[in-house]
Amino acid sequence: MSQSPILKISHLSKSYGPVIALRDANFEVLPGEIHALLGANGAGKSTLVKILTGVITGDLGVIEVSGKQITFTSPDNARKGGVAPVFQDPALIPDISIQRNLHLTGTDKSRFLKEILAMGLEVDLNKLASEIELPLLRMIDLARALSHDPDLLILDEITAALPVDMAEKVIAIMGAHKAKGKSVIFISHRLAEIEEICDRATVLRDGINVDTFDAAEGSEERIVAAMLGDKNLSNTRNLNRVNKASSEVLLKVDSLSGGKLLKSVSFQVHKGEVLGVAALEGQGQDLLFEILAGETKPAGGKIVVNGKEVTFNHPDDAIEIGISYVPGDRKSALMPQRSIRENLALTRMRGLRNWGQIKFKDEDEKVDGAIRSLEIDTRARSQVKRLSGGNQQKVTIGRWVTTGFDLLLCFDPTRGIDVGTKGQIYELIRKFADEGKSVLLFTSELREIALACDRAIVLYEGKVQANLEHKDCDEESLLNAAHGLAVKK
Repeated sequence: MSQSPILKISHLSKSYGPVIALRDANFEVLPGEIHALLGANGAGKSTLVKILTGVITGDLGVIEVSGKQITFTSPDNARKGGVAPVFQDPALIPDISIQRNLHLTGTDKSRFLKEILAMGLEVDLNKLASEIELPLLRMIDLARALSHDPDLLILDEITAALPVDMAEKVIAIMGAHKAKGKSVIFISHRLAEIEEICDRATVLRDGINVDTFDAAEGSEERIVAAMLGDKNLSNTRNLNRVNKASSEVLLKVDSLSGGKLLKSVSFQVHKGEVLGVAALEGQGQDLLFEILAGETKPAGGKIVVNGKEVTFNHPDDAIEIGISYVPGDRKSALMPQRSIRENLALTRMRGLRNWGQIKFKDEDEKVDGAIRSLEIDTRARSQVKRLSGGNQQKVTIGRWVTTGFDLLLCFDPTRGIDVGTKGQIYELIRKFADEGKSVLLFTSELREIALACDRAIVLYEGKVQANLEHKDCDEESLLNAAHGLAVKK
């Protein structure tokens, strides 16, 4: 490829007070290529995209599109200039309809529906955005972007929230966009996707571009090494563990049902066990976790904890008997305007409703311990909203470290998180199990089941399709079961 770049970014810098997000970063994208933009959480990827698309303003640097120096003032301005972003978080206004959202962003409805149809999806335009599940919201954002027929499509962690089947659709769409001679910037922590679809990759670390190379098969080690620098890579490979799960059952779920998707689910979690949950989108997994967390009431079935049948009228009821919940949407679990320390201490404050005495020294020790054990950003007085996605997720888990629990419900806790932080979170989960605590873990990345779990159940059409021992938790078996197929023994 010897042609001039469609995008050239030179010496781009951006700071938020003491936090340097980008420092003298350089980046190029050629016409007709899919270019991966990689880096650990907090490396500067999303900041670069936001500056490029006019969401925020850079402090220094030059951006050229098709050879012309340009500064976009808004995402709408960027779309008109041939650059269409799909941001890391859904961009739709939740309290208005999809149709109204399309109108506000100047999206042609017929073109949008054409893209949705090509994806094999259906969308009720009269529905509020808040009524639509996250994976479909991400595909709606993608269809909006494609309806503008951009020369440069930017996808920031779009596949992180998608099940396997939808992620495959996105991969195919990127290939079709490239076939038309157009370009894609693809941000993903799924290295297999990078090797499969991307032509080149640029890695950012600490706000600086540290490497650019052909994204061929087998480049995973180079990617990880560039992302992590001198950090120990071993925790991304294997977790040295022995299954120490007790024969004693902590949680027993019997014929649990709810809503339209959860039909009849039965399983057990032993003390000191990490039980994985695998499923494609729409199989009832999110409702299962919400019921166990006390956020939603079941339509039928039993929940038994430590041999006693329980019912939950409120999430506090679950917390009181030792069940803690890390939701898939980490932002819903955080107070973004508050400090890290305040967020970590939040669950300990629930004792206030009983007018219990606050032991500030004990609280500080617990919070400091969580910050150390999870290696959370040391600027503990900074607002949580300033943290990378990985550090935000550490805070949502860390608050339960400060409180204590018997069963931790983790719904896709490593979604959109870099490989180094994933390793830290899974090592922490294994540590919980070693201490005799239990974890129920759903992950949308099937190959991570074997990394973190002792066993796994696979949900299909609202029921348990398969119950697999660790030795059988390979990606092929999980995927077969997730599609309702028999697992080969």
